[in-house]
Amino acid sequence: MISGEFLAFMLLALVAVIGGVLLLNLTKVVHTIIALVFTFISIAGIFVLLSAEFLAAVQILIYSGAITIIMLFGIMLTKHDDESEASTGKWRKLLMVLGVAGFAFAVYIGIYNLDLSPEPAALHENNTEQIGMALYSRFIIPFEYLSVLLLVALIGAIVLAKKDDKEAE
Repeated sequence: MISGEFLAFMLLALVAVIGGVLLLNLTKVVHTIIALVFTFISIAGIFVLLSAEFLAAVQILIYSGAITIIMLFGIMLTKHDDESEASTGKWRKLLMVLGVAGFAFAVYIGIYNLDLSPEPAALHENNTEQIGMALYSRFIIPFEYLSVLLLVALIGAIVLAKKDDKEAE
């Protein structure tokens, strides 16, 4: 018998996969960003099914909101020629389909032969508090390194953007 949770997972996984495929195959930038948003939101739904509500909220706020808007502005503000590429040949598409099918088969065989012993899991027990305690106790140094790395990337992006402005004048 199929449970509602399994059905919801399969629907969200299908939306995520379709969004990823559309992301790779669409040619218009805005349509690509919308496919990316669908993928991010479906992954947030999977986080909700896994009882990770904090991660789902972060997924929606950070990825579906901020990162997507930044990508959209970055793509729209850059100078790019909107020349469409030549269509790929039938052999290349056939090889791509065969490669994807082979990968799907390998994943299926790997999951089919996987033997996971069931372990009791404590769900819904202060997920956000556990993340905060781990982040600000055990992982404080990598967390700070990441913040410095993001700051350096931001400064680098500003420097590169200023160089382009000077060359355009």
